[in-house]
Amino acid sequence: MQYDPLHPQTPTRFSFSRRQLLRQASTGFGALAMSALAPQFGLAGQDGAQNGLSLPATHHPSKAKHVIFLYMDGGVSHIDSFDPKPQLDKEHGQPFKMKVQPTQFDDVGKVLKCPWKFKNHGESGLPISELFPHIAQHADELCVVRSMTSSFSEHTNANYFLHTGHGLQGRPSMGSWFTYGLGTESENLPGFVVLMGGLMPPGGVDCFHNGFLPAAYQGSIFKKGEVPVADLLRSEKTESAQRRKLNLLRQLDENVLDQAGEHDELESAIRNYELAFRMQTAVPDLVDLSQETESTQKNYGLDSTDEHTRSYGRQCLTARRLVEQGVRFIELTCPKIGGLDRWDQHSGLKSGHEKNAKAIDQPVAALIDDLKERGLLDETLIVWAGEFGRTPMAQGSDGRDHNPFGFTIWMAGGGAKGGTIYGATDEYGYYAIENKLQIHDLHATMLHLLGMDHTRLTKRFSSRDMRLTDVHGKVVHDIIS
Repeated sequence: MQYDPLHPQTPTRFSFSRRQLLRQASTGFGALAMSALAPQFGLAGQDGAQNGLSLPATHHPSKAKHVIFLYMDGGVSHIDSFDPKPQLDKEHGQPFKMKVQPTQFDDVGKVLKCPWKFKNHGESGLPISELFPHIAQHADELCVVRSMTSSFSEHTNANYFLHTGHGLQGRPSMGSWFTYGLGTESENLPGFVVLMGGLMPPGGVDCFHNGFLPAAYQGSIFKKGEVPVADLLRSEKTESAQRRKLNLLRQLDENVLDQAGEHDELESAIRNYELAFRMQTAVPDLVDLSQETESTQKNYGLDSTDEHTRSYGRQCLTARRLVEQGVRFIELTCPKIGGLDRWDQHSGLKSGHEKNAKAIDQPVAALIDDLKERGLLDETLIVWAGEFGRTPMAQGSDGRDHNPFGFTIWMAGGGAKGGTIYGATDEYGYYAIENKLQIHDLHATMLHLLGMDHTRLTKRFSSRDMRLTDVHGKVVHDIIS
């Protein structure tokens, strides 16, 4: 029976644990050692033959190798950013004429027009609001999906759904699935990194959890500041002393494993100790942005008078450096802006969205430009998305409530078809009415772009083959270049 490296639960004729096999076998230890290194060094990488192995790299040829997920925590208003609705101007202040679904706070006001003007940008003529003047300069790189929907209208469950494909906690994050399927090309850094901007999203660290996948695939959170990873500083004075300490820990752990058999947490701890040892050198170098040219730092907004632009600029620049180091999946969370609850403007829409947009607009544009200039955009899929959109009618007088029935996300690079619009909402921007998509379809398409068939990337758990898209999802070929 043929072995599929992206479907590791393929049944075999005999059942041996790894340690039982090592105890009983007398030859082949070199091959076993090389196979053990395969996930760590990304031997299932795009060329399919790294380090001398010829295992099938992916289910099909991939267009991308890395993902940068720009998570817009709280839910950006799509009708104020990438989905203009002139009907709102015509009916501003009037009672809303469509059927209204139950909202988060059941405080439904009158029709609320967009406070910003839209202009067409690029050769594609993509309409983008004046909230994002820098991102608008890259309109021809954007694949704007206006027909995304979610099954949840509350932040925590919607966050789990966006991150894990399931509305309840406990499932693996999509970053965990990507690294589980493809490994990492980085020897000294985790395959799944979360760059924390200052806000932990509703749902907490379970948004980045490995769930039932091996513990080594959970997201590694890098916090703001000069020491992004806790307890990373070397506890011993010299590298040789630290190595002796780690060797002793490994020996003790392996003695326990020999007695108890396979144990995911313990085996992951062994790998994590070794990775942490390498990270002690890699991480300080990674976050030392003074190595970048003055013009690069300026492009990302590191000299901005706005502290939140500087903060998000550092995240975006670090994300580019992580891509260069071979990290597979990078997620960026939003900066913490005083007086705001993320993009969640139930009141003060104009002030709140302007502050949030100012923080992320220049850095995101710089990230696209920088990746393109370095020849990395084609192999890096950027996904910009929140957990849902906002309502076309006001909450109170100047806010918008949650809207999971039709909202906008966009992608760039990595095989996404730039300068295009896919799907549509109704004349008010309330419901998706054309080419309606679900979060499962987004996940399936992302996996496809990285060479994985979402129906075959599975993990046997609780007596069934589990996957990121569960039993749903379709690849949206119309948005693939």
